[in-house]
Amino acid sequence: METKGQNLDEAGRTFLEEDLRSPCAEEIAVFQALSRVMRESKETFVIVDTAPTGHTLLLLDATGAYHRDVVHNMQLGSHVVTPMMRLQDPKQTKMVIVTLPETTPVLEAESLQVDLRRAGIEPWAWVINSSLSAASPTDPLLVARAAEEQQYVERVQKSVSRVAIIP
Repeated sequence: METKGQNLDEAGRTFLEEDLRSPCAEEIAVFQALSRVMRESKETFVIVDTAPTGHTLLLLDATGAYHRDVVHNMQLGSHVVTPMMRLQDPKQTKMVIVTLPETTPVLEAESLQVDLRRAGIEPWAWVINSSLSAASPTDPLLVARAAEEQQYVERVQKSVSRVAIIP
């Protein structure tokens, strides 16, 4: 309101406030920020950490919808590079999936990989974070927990070619 609403009359400010309260206002703002960062990625190294799987999928949905709309409405012979095209370009984007060596995080990460592939984005690598087995514990309780997580580490290692395991 301080920047966009400063030159508006009362009716304009009311309309802007209503617009900002709309359910998709946050998603639009995040998509615009992602688009800006993606444009900057030609000159600099950019990392976008979307943490929870749901947030990544929302961004992919917004990016895909924007891409389809631009392609549908573009003039014949014109050229445009959408954020989705940048995400799909393995020369420009390296998607790294980060997970914990536990049931739910690995299942969510596998589901994310399926969704990324469906969107034409091939994950470049996986990172297994906070791995007890990689820390080589000596305490009996931690040794038991490390042994328990090993099945998830092996599951990931069997399904992808690049895996980094971090203690």
